[in-house]
Amino acid sequence: MNQPEYSLLQPSQHNASTWVGFLAHLLFILAAWTLFIKYLFPIGYSLAYGEPLTKYIYWDLWPIAHIWLGWALLARPTYTRMLAIAMSIIEIAIICTLFARFLAEPDWSIWRTNWFVNKAFVLSCFALILGTALYRPDKL
Repeated sequence: MNQPEYSLLQPSQHNASTWVGFLAHLLFILAAWTLFIKYLFPIGYSLAYGEPLTKYIYWDLWPIAHIWLGWALLARPTYTRMLAIAMSIIEIAIICTLFARFLAEPDWSIWRTNWFVNKAFVLSCFALILGTALYRPDKL
């Protein structure tokens, strides 16, 4: 009987690739979720209620960056660790600043609540990526 391909890896290599694979796929899921929350849901709402299509959209290009980092974690180009560190630091700084501003005067509308929950997951993801890049660089 053939052995599964992953059994050819050493245990530490398999664990590293499993963890990094998890982080990469988490980034892909977050990018899809962000596209839905920031673009598709607001456009659908606007269409349903006759509002201008872009009225509720929060524009940004972070989903593209998340897909790029997810791809890099899987493909492992030489710049992966530095990209992970730089993107994590930038994302964490931006999200913490936005949270501080938001929590000073919170607006718990459906739009801002969706945004807040999404950003909480993105913050968690990038904290995990930064921790991995700094404390377990061999995994990246």
